[in-house]
Amino acid sequence: MRIVFMGSSDASATCLRAIMREPQLEVVGVVTQPDRPAGRGKALTPCPCKAFATEHGITEIITPANVNSEDAMAKIREWRPDVIAVVAFGQFLREPLLKLPLYGCVNCHFSLLPKYRGASPVVAALAAGERLTGVSVIKMGIGMDDGPILMQSYEPIYSDVTGGELMESLAIAGGVTLAKTLKLINDNALPPPVAQDDAEATFAHKLKKTDGLIDWSDPVICIERKIRAYSPWPGCYTFLPPRLRRKGSSGRVVVARSEIVGAMDPAWKSAKPGTILKCVKTRQKGMPWKGTGPIVKCGDTALMLTALKPEGGSLMEGGVFLMGRQLVEGEDSLLKE
Repeated sequence: MRIVFMGSSDASATCLRAIMREPQLEVVGVVTQPDRPAGRGKALTPCPCKAFATEHGITEIITPANVNSEDAMAKIREWRPDVIAVVAFGQFLREPLLKLPLYGCVNCHFSLLPKYRGASPVVAALAAGERLTGVSVIKMGIGMDDGPILMQSYEPIYSDVTGGELMESLAIAGGVTLAKTLKLINDNALPPPVAQDDAEATFAHKLKKTDGLIDWSDPVICIERKIRAYSPWPGCYTFLPPRLRRKGSSGRVVVARSEIVGAMDPAWKSAKPGTILKCVKTRQKGMPWKGTGPIVKCGDTALMLTALKPEGGSLMEGGVFLMGRQLVEGEDSLLKE
């Protein structure tokens, strides 16, 4: 089977690797996003999928700004694909391109469709408190992630997993599921597709860095999930009190890890969200928490910030962070932009 693969991310590269391991699946061309400036020198850098394809000997690679352009379409026709496999590519495919291959275009989406269609399904599922997610391989149509389901696989969401860790697991599962689907198509043995119920559909919007701002009036469980879901990108953040901000700095602090404080001091209940309730600089036996760091009042109970990265600084444990910043218990000016 002749396959043109379209993708851009690390997860795309993982799925491409899985396809390349199958002898009956021949990758005849790869389509990725154009190289973009990255790093301090802003040198043009290939996306992870292009880098992987190049390192593994694939020479037929194009990086069109618009995959639906006539130039891109002409090259894809030249490759004569039986199917186009798409994983986290980042561009919409229009109808002429969708109809180009003999078996059409298939997409590996990182959710149990019809839930969490859109750009950020992994983050959305984790932040929503789902206990189960997975991958869906679908026959692509003109709508967003709404095509019939060809195959699905399932993945549990553990209580301590981050968005990045969950994405790595789903990428592996996606590669296996996508390769299996393509082999079944090649063997004319694929079960009948299952239409999605649009009434059950939910959407996961594309994330921006500003989406990571923590609202301390939210329930503690929502904030804790969001911190894990948004790690490593876009990251959840808050702000130091103005008196602790260096000149020219916004005082922005990324919260990388946190711990729900199970036992609340009765005196804390009347505190406003965002108030620093306690500064735990060292671990102490017999305390109802495991880590160190500032404990902050949330909409209901409290959260300890156990790993933080100040603007321009390195990631550090919460207790170490407190050693260099004299936060005051009872202060409610923390985390205000």
